[in-house]
Amino acid sequence: MNLSDIQENESDIDLKTFMKEWAMRALHTSIYTVVVAMALSVSLAAPSYAGDDEAGTLSNRVEDLYRTGKYMEALPLAQRSLSLHEKQFGPNDANVAMPLIELGMIHYQLAQYVVAEALYKRSLPILEESVGPEHFKVAMALNNLGDLYRAQGRYGDAVPVLKRSIAINEKLDGPDDLSITTALGNLAAVYSMQGQNDRAASLFERGLVIIEKARGANDPEATNIMSNLAVVYIQQNRLNDAARLLKRSIVINSKAFGPESPDIAQAQNSLAEIYSRQGRSADAEFLFKKSAAMYEKTLGPDHPELAGVLSNLAGFYKDQGRLADAQLYMKRSISIRAKAQPNPI
Repeated sequence: MNLSDIQENESDIDLKTFMKEWAMRALHTSIYTVVVAMALSVSLAAPSYAGDDEAGTLSNRVEDLYRTGKYMEALPLAQRSLSLHEKQFGPNDANVAMPLIELGMIHYQLAQYVVAEALYKRSLPILEESVGPEHFKVAMALNNLGDLYRAQGRYGDAVPVLKRSIAINEKLDGPDDLSITTALGNLAAVYSMQGQNDRAASLFERGLVIIEKARGANDPEATNIMSNLAVVYIQQNRLNDAARLLKRSIVINSKAFGPESPDIAQAQNSLAEIYSRQGRSADAEFLFKKSAAMYEKTLGPDHPELAGVLSNLAGFYKDQGRLADAQLYMKRSISIRAKAQPNPI
């Protein structure tokens, strides 16, 4: 083993530890940890070359923007980061894999799924060739790809990819390690969307226990799985359990990241649904509108998540007999969905 091999192994250990620390940043989206991993892979795993300082600065900025939901601002920086790495190392070098994933995540968040899929699929063979097929970075890439399939409704494709991601991390670190929680939650989301709510709840609850044991009961890393578990509880008519989780998620995220983020908007939308079912019409309307405004501010006016809230608001107004309002919001929701087909940038 030469010096470069030792440096690479040590950097992988540091990167893996850091990724576990940030696991489950975003179940509803793709894993946040790859943005952090990008910055670390530049500073730790790669040798020092001209241009590294700019690439590292770009990746750190992308990390900050991604964490706060500013995906449109992050996009050109991530594109520049990938371009620098491709120019420096070549298009299929191991150092290009993480920038590919980083950029894919941002396209994913912007609902540009075809672009994201191409970037994820390009990164996967690079990683398998450079670190081996059972490496934690491969598990991370598989999770992202599986979650993309989930978002596209390609559940048959999502399940085996997510199961492979979980199996790799279980083999590396055991069944109760933080590294499995992201793919575990995404697999639970697939089951939920297939109507397998008991199966989904079991996986979400398992993931939440792992995170709380490792990070504490009120750590921000647990909030997305709380929100997703709450959605399953709503489907099971466990409304009080769901409301408790959502309120807790909103408080934790607000303290950690400020009052406006897509994760908070997601939780508010679900809480509004609970209030609607409980007959708390004024509270439900307020939260639906607040969630829609927050999504529009953080994700833009044409994002599918916004369309979902507007559709929920339209349904709420229909139930209230406010048909003109229902038609207005449903028309806008349909318009957004019609424009949501991904276009390469």
